[in-house]
Amino acid sequence: MNLPDDIVEALARAGARLGPFQHLCWHEDVGSTNDIAMNAAMHGAPEGLVVAANAQRLGRGRLGRSWASPPGGGLYVSVVLHPRREALSLVPIAAGVAIAEGIEAATGLCAGVKWPNDVYVGTRKLAGILAEAGSSAAGEHVILGFGINLQPAALPPEVASRATSIEAELGRPVDRGLVLAECLAALATRYQTLQRGAGDEVIGAWRLRAAPHLGRHVEWDSDGGAQHGIAHDIDARGALLVRVNDQIVRVISGEVRWLT
Repeated sequence: MNLPDDIVEALARAGARLGPFQHLCWHEDVGSTNDIAMNAAMHGAPEGLVVAANAQRLGRGRLGRSWASPPGGGLYVSVVLHPRREALSLVPIAAGVAIAEGIEAATGLCAGVKWPNDVYVGTRKLAGILAEAGSSAAGEHVILGFGINLQPAALPPEVASRATSIEAELGRPVDRGLVLAECLAALATRYQTLQRGAGDEVIGAWRLRAAPHLGRHVEWDSDGGAQHGIAHDIDARGALLVRVNDQIVRVISGEVRWLT
């Protein structure tokens, strides 16, 4: 359907800063923007296609969890990427940095990141990211989805207690189109940094935004049961490094529970 005027105007102002993200498909209500983008990629959609929606009925996050996506409550966006194989593991890290940077550029709200894919303000989640890989005759692709809470909305109680929104934090309305445009522009910059092999720049930016969470006690599950340690850093491939006694353990997937 036609793009809303606020989206059109903001994207036009951003212009070349959007990099590959020049083609946006807008939906008022969908099942999942990631599913639409994945289907498009499977049928040859080019890198940079953006699918965005005002609401999702089947939005999801990592580990199969649902992502509450009420009408008008946020921005629900997925993009098609064709990252170099060497950059693949850092795509979620770069995306977290970019979304935090885009929100700050558009609204002035400073947000942090938490491994592997969350954007936080204080102790409350502001945005989430989901990267899903696929392949087609055109090659391998990644669908990068992100959801940003723009304003207070009717969220399930178990979500509302640990979530926040840009408007709730600032106490004023925000420009939806500007938030989208600045997030896409920041994502274009960080993604292009990965593509030219400068992942260390992305990791450095992530460390700055993740500083409040590094040093916290964490718990995760392994083959030997629940493990405990202190979040220390991430490595060059985006894995979480956890200090366990006098050793550093590398965590690459699964759920990490942040305890203190």
